[in-house]
Amino acid sequence: MSDAIKHECGIALVRLLKPLEYYKEKYGTSFYGIQKMYLMMEKQHNRGQDGAGLASIKMDMEPGERYMSRVRSNQQQPIQDIFTQVNTRINGILDSTPGLIDDIEAQKRKLPYLGELYLGHVRYGTFGKNSIESVHPFLRQNNWMHRNLIVAGNFNMTNVNELFDKLVRLGQHPKEKADTITVMERIGHFLDDEVSKLYKRFKKEGYSKIEASPLIAENLNIAKILKRSAKSWDGGYAMAGLIGHGDAFVLRDPAGIRPAYYYQDDEVVVIASERPVIQTVFNVSFENVKEIDPGHAIIVKKSGEVQNKKILEPLERKACSFERIYFSRGSDKEIYEERKLLGKLLMPQILEKIDSDLENTVFSYIPNTAETSYYGMVKEAQTYLNNKKQELILAEMDTMTPERLKEILNVRPRIEKIAIKDAKLRTFIADDNSRDDLVAHVYDITYGSVKENDNLVIIDDSIVRGTTLKKSILRILDRLNPKKIVVVSSAPQIRYPDCYGIDMARLEDLVAFRAALALHEDAGTEDIIEDIYQRCLSQVDYTDTDVVNVVKDLYAPFTNEQISDKIATLLAPKALKAELDIVFQSVEKLHEACPKNLGDWYFTGDYPTPGGNRVVNRAFINFFEGNKERAY
Repeated sequence: MSDAIKHECGIALVRLLKPLEYYKEKYGTSFYGIQKMYLMMEKQHNRGQDGAGLASIKMDMEPGERYMSRVRSNQQQPIQDIFTQVNTRINGILDSTPGLIDDIEAQKRKLPYLGELYLGHVRYGTFGKNSIESVHPFLRQNNWMHRNLIVAGNFNMTNVNELFDKLVRLGQHPKEKADTITVMERIGHFLDDEVSKLYKRFKKEGYSKIEASPLIAENLNIAKILKRSAKSWDGGYAMAGLIGHGDAFVLRDPAGIRPAYYYQDDEVVVIASERPVIQTVFNVSFENVKEIDPGHAIIVKKSGEVQNKKILEPLERKACSFERIYFSRGSDKEIYEERKLLGKLLMPQILEKIDSDLENTVFSYIPNTAETSYYGMVKEAQTYLNNKKQELILAEMDTMTPERLKEILNVRPRIEKIAIKDAKLRTFIADDNSRDDLVAHVYDITYGSVKENDNLVIIDDSIVRGTTLKKSILRILDRLNPKKIVVVSSAPQIRYPDCYGIDMARLEDLVAFRAALALHEDAGTEDIIEDIYQRCLSQVDYTDTDVVNVVKDLYAPFTNEQISDKIATLLAPKALKAELDIVFQSVEKLHEACPKNLGDWYFTGDYPTPGGNRVVNRAFINFFEGNKERAY
């Protein structure tokens, strides 16, 4: 999307099921797991560039030997940075220890990060914090191997305050009121409880403390721990965790909001946020990579046993549609087709805006992530033209000349690369007017690609705030002197905040919200704004299940077209010469294109969990009161 927003994190988990010697013999390296983790994280770098982290666990180490390692970075290229640190440490030890390169058993004892179990994370900081302490994985340490817990996830919880208070009632003293800390400490609490119960059981049966340790690892019920921990979670999540002795899990939320995929064979178990990551890195087919079912966890025991357990009762499936529109890489087979269909389905609206004048219309896209939907749009334009050509040929069959036939057949959609994003320009001048002038040069245009008085159709993934359109894109496109600019969004109007992963917390940041306010001002119905505020306030003390989204009433009096037209008015720069139209995808067409990802709360206000309604009402209260705090 042309408006940069922070969103989705990415997770990667690899469990090697064979001894390290196996990978050395088959693949030529004992660092097979580390290499695969590097690739899996790099293939998901689109999901997070604020930070990255890697944790590893070595199985069956002797007391006194290090069995857990973790490295994190919030540098400009965090994935590169953490693996540079890993390689530097490993190579330093290899270079200073003759013979170690061929001794795999000694390598495992002496080299950090070389183990059988890995968890990686790439992060977008939705809360604006980017200190190293905010970078996953998080580590909860204990001298008991079974009580060590490493957690990383792609998630936001809507009820952090409630979860925090529950931890306090359990007798804990959390160091921070953040969803990552509260989630980890809640899992840690029930992990401690389960380990204690198992220890007491085995002690009663006559086992010594040393003898009890492997029995605890074997009998630890991860599914039970997760059921107790996640019972009161409200949010979207793919939560990954490692236990110190070698158990691992990934739990997906009951509505399937956040994505998670897995693959297993006799060598590895792999889990990632995106399917093509696993396909590419492990060279496996689409059909062999499975989706983790909503409310379920993939659990890998230390023994290598893989369990698929239902942890929470699944809700109506509301997988995030933005995954398909924008967030996930388009190399996924299904996503690629869905994005093309999103472009295709917009063509009737586009034809209406350009009076079906394809001969005098240029099609393009911005930014590069909109390229796939652009292909679908152009292909549909070609289909439309082919049908028109057929009608003309049949109508003129009796008088057709070779010259006229050639003229008809030569008409085709005009496609051009109009805008090219330049390297980031530093807006170092404090004066607002000067800064806006610099921002206007973020994109270069291809001069001569549009004839004067042509229509120019530009497709974008989605329009969130509209800032880049207003301050940069529309200004430079207008220099080509088109008669009309039609900006096409492959997504519907974003009307409501997200609270499950995307950084869209404030209503007033959304151009659709600002358009609705402007329409009420035009109509003299501004009283509804305070009425909605009072109804939001009245629900503050309701339980989550009783809260309803009253912000929907702000949009109810207006059609989609009225809001789209007002958005065009708000985003048109003052000096714009061309006529401006903005076309949005309909929610119905979005569902047609992406039938497996029906999560649409940012478009419709229909939140999949009770906490979502509380968040949107709180966001409206914050807007009305001028409070810049986040609503979750």
